Amino acid sequence: MTGFVLNERLEADTHLVSELEVCSLRLMDDARWPWLILVPRLSNIAEWHDLSKGQRMMVDDEVARTGKALQALSNCEKLNIANIGNMVRQMHIHVIARNEGDDNWPGPVWGFGQREPYDIDSARKFIETFRAEFS
Repeated sequence: MTGFVLNERLEADTHLVSELEVCSLRLMDDARWPWLILVPRLSNIAEWHDLSKGQRMMVDDEVARTGKALQALSNCEKLNIANIGNMVRQMHIHVIARNEGDDNWPGPVWGFGQREPYDIDSARKFIETFRAEFS
């Protein structure tokens, strides 16, 4: 996808899971929640209305497939799916598995407590397990 550059903060805070048709699928480096991020590999996209109708449909499909696989893998009670972008303007969609009683339930995950980074083996295992569920 010509001209696409991943935001440096997203690059630093995530692990690559897979390159989908439109989005880069990434694992948020915070082991408190199963948390994936999809970043459309398109230039100068910040909001849903910046995408063409066809692009929106493809991103929506990738978000839905990601959510379905994450819910099956994590057996979560609820998925939080959001495109906020206040800190990082580059369009990215959070898909987070939540359960009653998890850290900050029922509040949002953003800005809560201290991030707990994955150790490299745990991140690799999550990614491999997710890829198997996703395909």
